Amino acid sequence: MEMKKITSFTIDHIRLVPGLYVSRKDMAGDTVITTFDIRMTSPNDEPVMNTAEVHTIEHLGATFLRNHGEYADRVLYFGPMGCRTGFYLLLAGDYSSADIVPLMKEMFTFMASYQGDVPGASARDCGNYLDMNLPMARYVAKRYLNDVLADIQDSQLYYPE
Repeated sequence: MEMKKITSFTIDHIRLVPGLYVSRKDMAGDTVITTFDIRMTSPNDEPVMNTAEVHTIEHLGATFLRNHGEYADRVLYFGPMGCRTGFYLLLAGDYSSADIVPLMKEMFTFMASYQGDVPGASARDCGNYLDMNLPMARYVAKRYLNDVLADIQDSQLYYPE
């Protein structure tokens, strides 16, 4: 059986730079589901994030988003890409990348300055709670906030042609 290439494998990862992209839009009944590609590192060009900081960002980001006053009831999923170059965010609704730049600035500011225990980082709450690195999570969140989100350009909001 020949299988179709999935959408994320059709993006030119050689020309892709860190940014905030709409990966795809799908329908679930009458609702548009927008999948965002939160690309934090340059694919195949710089080191990927280690699992500990990825795991920490997942816990912090998911907690932040599911407690957000405006977006909490639209958040379907926030989690890492297998390649460890970024994260996916699925929101119920028809959005552009520019629509959620303020939300992403808010979330990455929260993560870059987070102090204290990582939410859900206990044996009872998580299947791999020891694989966390808050200092590195803060570092990569601050880097993405300053280098990408602070002055995001169109070339970082739309996939390369």
